[in-house]
Amino acid sequence: MNLNITGHHVEVSPAIREYVSNKLDRVIRHFDNVTSVGVILSVEKLKQKAEVTLHVRGKDIYVESDDVDLYAAIDAMIDKLDRQVMKYKQKAFDHNHDALKHQSTEL
Repeated sequence: MNLNITGHHVEVSPAIREYVSNKLDRVIRHFDNVTSVGVILSVEKLKQKAEVTLHVRGKDIYVESDDVDLYAAIDAMIDKLDRQVMKYKQKAFDHNHDALKHQSTEL
């Protein structure tokens, strides 16, 4: 997995980098097919914003969140991302792939 953390108008300290990577591990453990993750942390006046783009096989999942506190924005972003990944995983593995010859036809 390729992790890229950038900051716009904010310095990404090692503590923030470690916090984001630890939170992302929770999401990644649900799903193995993650190829790369891009995180953008930004500051706009009084609003802290966190965005993430998760690249999985066949789809890109984009989530953003903003809050007064950067850590709260990161937490909200991770919660949203976790829900989106679980939804994608459910859709991807929920398809019924039984062949017609294995289905019973009782008439």
